[in-house]
Amino acid sequence: MWVTLVTGFMSLLDVTIVAVALPSMQRELGASASAVQWVVSGYALAFALVLVPAGRLGDALGRRRIFLLALAGFVVCSAAAGAAPTVTWLAVARIAQGTAAGCLAPQNSALIQQMFRGAERGRAFGLFGATVGVSSAVGPVTGGLILALAQGPQGWRWIFYVNVPVGAVALLLGLRLLPKVAPGRRERLDLAGVALLGAGVLALMLPLVFAESGGVRRLWWLFPAGVLLLAAFARWERRVATHHGRPLLDPRLMTGTRGYAPGAAVGTLYFVGFSGVWLVFALFFQNGLGYSPLESGLVVTPFAIGSAAAAVVAGRLVERLGRLLTVWGLVGVVAGMGGAALVLGLAPTGSIAWLAAPALLVGGVGSGCVISPNVTMTLREVPVRMAGAAGGALQTGQRLGGAVGTAALPGLFYLVLGSSARDYRTAVAVTVGSAVAALLAALAVAVADWRRDGAGRGAPEESPVRPCPRA
Repeated sequence: MWVTLVTGFMSLLDVTIVAVALPSMQRELGASASAVQWVVSGYALAFALVLVPAGRLGDALGRRRIFLLALAGFVVCSAAAGAAPTVTWLAVARIAQGTAAGCLAPQNSALIQQMFRGAERGRAFGLFGATVGVSSAVGPVTGGLILALAQGPQGWRWIFYVNVPVGAVALLLGLRLLPKVAPGRRERLDLAGVALLGAGVLALMLPLVFAESGGVRRLWWLFPAGVLLLAAFARWERRVATHHGRPLLDPRLMTGTRGYAPGAAVGTLYFVGFSGVWLVFALFFQNGLGYSPLESGLVVTPFAIGSAAAAVVAGRLVERLGRLLTVWGLVGVVAGMGGAALVLGLAPTGSIAWLAAPALLVGGVGSGCVISPNVTMTLREVPVRMAGAAGGALQTGQRLGGAVGTAALPGLFYLVLGSSARDYRTAVAVTVGSAVAALLAALAVAVADWRRDGAGRGAPEESPVRPCPRA
């Protein structure tokens, strides 16, 4: 369990840890803002593209095998990123690193499905959910600490080098500790499904990757194209299942697996509002108030602390409270982020960090009751045979939501900043308030699912694990 948690934390941390180091990278490598943005966006793009195919490969070829190969690739690519002499080298290394991370992520959730049962699985997913939430929240403060310790123009390289010893130890422990389970009967990979899903995800994310350089305006036509490609993917998967094939993503996950579709929707909407705010906070505190990277990261530490503490407890409560727990968690996140928006917009500048801390703590506690229980509720009734693909699809939705938030919220921040005579206070308040709107949408889906499942009823008993029936 700890091998999967450490690698999951490391791969997801790399989504947000580089945010505070982008100015240092840009100065050292002499790169433009749009070029260095690929260090963040390229990783997220590659991560999202490979999640579902990698999950399906793990189901077919063995999760342990794919996990160890991906972990070895992640370590090598981290070293390559740290040694990058140019921004092009760095961007390519980050894309390769994101590909390896995307291959790792679905194996984590699938191994939990494979190794644990009943209430024990709920606690395991609680720890896994805590890892997902905390890794994203502590990225800025971890990056700030590394930059403070590794002083000088080359200090940003240690953000990548730190993965090498941690990943190497995890690889050795994985070779020894991960269970050797024979994979199922080898079947042909749904290559047409891979192509349609990859093209659809790429079409939706590419304008967001280039958002800072006007990509949304120039490439807007990719959004409807992406929707059409994903619709074609869904139709193709239904056809494969109907003709007794093995689809990349079985349609019965959405239509016949209780809790999966609403859980995936909650995760996607939540990450729209959750992911982008950390970059906005870094921009506000560093550029607007003159904080150092470390100080900027420390301001959001209450959120990370609240999220970590609540996620562990939530993993035990989800068996009793079910979807109600995520409803109350979303209420807490909405209240905390809404309060933070008011404080950042109205409080005196000298005490803004202290006054924002209680609101961020409340938001963090709420977040810990959202991510971990939602993963548990979404994946708990998925047959073990489809666990890799199901975990990959869930995380693909989260990565898409995170990409939308990471592109849209900083874009909105700069838009408001330019139209308000560089008033950073107004810009951050409006942007965080917009993130709250996405969180409210996630809350609406969670409430609807809770009421449909029998308002007030706890989590359902786990159904027996059995092979997925042929269509």
